[in-house]
Amino acid sequence: MYFKNTVLQASVNNLLGFRPRFLLHQLWPLAALLCAAFLAAPASAATLTLACESPGIGAELCELSAREWAKKTGHTVKMVTIPLSSSERLSLYKQLLTAESPLVDVYMIDIVWPGIMADSLLDLKAQAAATIKDHFPAIVKNNTVDGRLIAMPWFTDAGRLYYRKDLLAKYKLPVPTTWAELTTTARIIQLGERKSGQRGMWGYLWQGRPYEGLTCDALEWIVSHGGGTVVDRDGTVTIDNPSAIAALRMAKNWIGDISPRTVLSANEEQTRVIFQSGNGVFLRNWGYVWSLVDAPDSPVHGKVGIAVLPRGPGGAIGTSLGGHNLAVSKFSRHPALATDLVMHLTGRAEQKRRAMLLGLSPTLSSLYQDPELIALNPYQETLRAAAASATPRPSTVTGRKYELVSTEFWKMVGGVLGEGKDPASSVKSLEKTLNTMHEEGKW
Repeated sequence: MYFKNTVLQASVNNLLGFRPRFLLHQLWPLAALLCAAFLAAPASAATLTLACESPGIGAELCELSAREWAKKTGHTVKMVTIPLSSSERLSLYKQLLTAESPLVDVYMIDIVWPGIMADSLLDLKAQAAATIKDHFPAIVKNNTVDGRLIAMPWFTDAGRLYYRKDLLAKYKLPVPTTWAELTTTARIIQLGERKSGQRGMWGYLWQGRPYEGLTCDALEWIVSHGGGTVVDRDGTVTIDNPSAIAALRMAKNWIGDISPRTVLSANEEQTRVIFQSGNGVFLRNWGYVWSLVDAPDSPVHGKVGIAVLPRGPGGAIGTSLGGHNLAVSKFSRHPALATDLVMHLTGRAEQKRRAMLLGLSPTLSSLYQDPELIALNPYQETLRAAAASATPRPSTVTGRKYELVSTEFWKMVGGVLGEGKDPASSVKSLEKTLNTMHEEGKW
């Protein structure tokens, strides 16, 4: 057994020491290198390629795990470097799979890509039969296309509410459980803190930039109001309804009240920075934020709590499902070995290690009761509840057209929030547009 990397790019992380690796977009040099590797490898050993993560500690940990599998099985794993940008990554994957390229055996795919990539990925249902029931059902359903399990859950994420527990205690207010309560509480604390001299304090921070992040935020508002998921499971467009309109009006009214106009151009990191600087009462964001806001050198260390997102008027929770999965290419030269590698990487031990070292939420519900993980983050039950109740975006049902659907959706929401467009006429127009993209629910 040996673990080989192609010498084109040096790793900057010392977890595994110096490990050169190659750039995935350099396809012709990559093809030559892989061919040479296949010729040089022992007849009894195989060489697999794994597109795991962008450079950083996550990629290094993935490589460590793959190395352990390689040592155990006697095969070789090559790590490939993928683009930082999600859209660039998807574009590259499409190029490789459309060309039926065998250059990559295992792909890390976003939670919204199964429907887009399903035709080019293997069905893992048989191999996963013994363990798939232990994963969150919403993720399994998301990863199942036409009855085929085309990706194994690896780590999950869900929109969640970060709050300043010290400020809630100061004003003797509970953690809000509804959007109405959040709006009132945010307004009270924002006003009180500004009167005390903190002029930059805002009540609620979220992601309003016109991009996929806005799709996630807006879907949470609409689902919690009972307004559906834009496109339902049978492919019917459902966005034009009173509940969706009410949700959009709610968010529109936040602008300039409890949320600054700058949220309309803000992404996850920009809102996280404002909150961590001490200028936010509530923040909607993803799981990675916890390790940053609670770090010893954070200005709000020890002052932050985590809760599930607020409920809508009817009591529903609208939490967007995030995360990534591992899938096997139909064009892999070693499909059985690639599948075995995926099962190893998505197993209990590896999910726990990634949770402990990277703060990533497991897709295995039982791990949320693990004492070591609870010691690292006392809000494990909150994280489990958020993940268990999360709603997938309508990506599986819309398949290859999801990007267009999402783009039209966040453009519509951005028009309501930033341009003052009427929510009722906006959702009506969006429904007409989306209905031109399918025929009787067939996307």
